[in-house]
Amino acid sequence: MMLPFRKLLLPLVSRPSCRPFSVSQNYWHAKKGLVLGVYEKEKDDESLRFTEAAESFDRSLSGKLRELLSISGPALKKGKSRVFYGVHQDFSGVVVVGLGKHSAEVCGKENWDSCKENIRAAVSVGCRLLQDLELGEVEVDPCGDAQAAAEGAVLGLFQYDEFKQKKKTPVKTQLHGSSSTAAWQRGVLYAEGQNLARRLMEAPANHVTPTFFADCIQQELSPFSDKVAVHKRQQSWIEEQKMGAFLSVSKGSEEPPVFLELHYKGSLESGQPPLVLVGKGITFDSGGISLKPSSGMDAMRADMGGAATVCSAVVTAAALKLPINIIGLAPLCENMPSGKANKPGDVVRAKNGKTIQVDNTDAEGRLILADALCYAHSFNPKAIINAATLTGAMDVALGSAATGVFTNSDWLWSRLHKASIVTGDRVWRMPLFQHYTRQVTDCQLADLNNIGKYSRSGGACTAAAFLGEFVTAPHWAHLDIAGVMSNKDEVPYLRKGMSGRPTRTLVEFAAGLSAES
Repeated sequence: MMLPFRKLLLPLVSRPSCRPFSVSQNYWHAKKGLVLGVYEKEKDDESLRFTEAAESFDRSLSGKLRELLSISGPALKKGKSRVFYGVHQDFSGVVVVGLGKHSAEVCGKENWDSCKENIRAAVSVGCRLLQDLELGEVEVDPCGDAQAAAEGAVLGLFQYDEFKQKKKTPVKTQLHGSSSTAAWQRGVLYAEGQNLARRLMEAPANHVTPTFFADCIQQELSPFSDKVAVHKRQQSWIEEQKMGAFLSVSKGSEEPPVFLELHYKGSLESGQPPLVLVGKGITFDSGGISLKPSSGMDAMRADMGGAATVCSAVVTAAALKLPINIIGLAPLCENMPSGKANKPGDVVRAKNGKTIQVDNTDAEGRLILADALCYAHSFNPKAIINAATLTGAMDVALGSAATGVFTNSDWLWSRLHKASIVTGDRVWRMPLFQHYTRQVTDCQLADLNNIGKYSRSGGACTAAAFLGEFVTAPHWAHLDIAGVMSNKDEVPYLRKGMSGRPTRTLVEFAAGLSAES
């Protein structure tokens, strides 16, 4: 959302660092913008406090930027902005953004690093303002954390308009006035990874079929072919693996299923146990015979959000050259109603031999994940993390504030939680009580039921308990990302639409794990 701003055309002064020029000159010719940061005053008698880059820029103007800020309105609060024109020959527009308090730090109550979040939000506001002015190039103040600034810029400028004739101005961002190029580039890769997930989730389901999804990820990984192997497993292979639960969901659609398997070998130790990431890949979820209401069903093009975030995390890990082995698994199919589709009351057999009574065909994500989790164990993993837009109950429980995490491992939880504090894409631990397991194992026709005994109670918890019946690994976490699937206005540096969350948290977790190794 574009914030209000003042258009100020004020006299310019000669500056030692650039040649003098007048307002009558065509300063718009530069077609480049600049985003600079300023902190809130923490004491009444405190003077205006710029970032290091903004202070340097102001000195080059002989203090003119400070003067303009003081006469153009009240002090900038966190997330607010002000734009100035014609103050420097190299920049058509200069946006100053409010970073909040300089003393901001990790907040235990909010479970994130407030300084990093303030930077992401402020930089995104500034970049969007300059994009609306149709400036194709923007330099960004690192604001004390170049990675966070890059994430705010790249995430904030993302707009899915592939099928629109009128598109937003494409903007190239670059670091301004700092040597923190490595941190900046790292932030760009983190954000581009999340944007890849956003593009896949946002695209219409008649374009992103299981086959297209797999081809897209293969193309994204092609620059790293020396360390990445991509296997697009077809239906015959799925049948050989006896993935009956996965096949039972896919058979209702005319689109053939694909089991996408990614191997990133970043560790110099070939025998290092891999981190296995598993993502739910329902490229469209109609609910099957248990048909969803038509209102809002179009959003179910993003029901492959788990697969999108997991695969994008692998792409990002490869781009970052993380010294870790990662395997990504994504069972991809549609869930459609047809004469071949699952019927309520059907019994199917999963890869590990357990039978499942399918009492609700709209609880299909756990069926395809059951077989993928069984397969994940064959790689002797260091840890298994699965991500899925699994239950509406998780959206009810946490909304978009955090991803719900169900895990059997305190070790795994602590590292996921630590990663989420850094990224600001938070996680929250949920229970894996036997109380919920009993509700899915008390079944009339089979070993398990795909919905809980009391269907309206603890739906996210019974879904997690169901998945737990296909896990024997000591370090496993299930991330229910249904609540964070889309963004309205909750995350200020993401526009309205599919969010791509929690891609950056998965990447940061993998980076932390590789550092430990």
